[in-house]
Amino acid sequence: MAEKLTIFDPAEGLTSDEAIAAFMVEAFASEDASYIAHALGVVARAKGMTQIANETGLSREQLYRSFSENGNPTLKTTIAVMKALGIELTAKAQSHQPTLG
Repeated sequence: MAEKLTIFDPAEGLTSDEAIAAFMVEAFASEDASYIAHALGVVARAKGMTQIANETGLSREQLYRSFSENGNPTLKTTIAVMKALGIELTAKAQSHQPTLG
C-alpha cells in the first residue's frame, strides 16, 4: 500500500502571536535575506494575505510575488508588511569577543 504524502504548510501552525514571533526569531537568526523574506510571506499568509494587502496598500499579487521563494521585496515593502503583521524591527549592538593574540 502506497503512502500518501501531503504538502506541509508552515502557515497552518502559526496560530498565535507567540508562534509567529518564534518563527521570525529563527528566520532572523539565519541571517539569510531570502529566507527572512520567505518567512515573512509565510506569516502574511497565516494572518491573511487579503488583510495584509489592505493594511499595506499593496496588491495581493505583489505580496505573493515579493515574498515567494524567489522574491526580492524592497525594504519599503518589507517594513510595510512587518508593520501590518505587528513585527517590530529593532537594532542592537553586537557584543564583540576579544581576540587572543
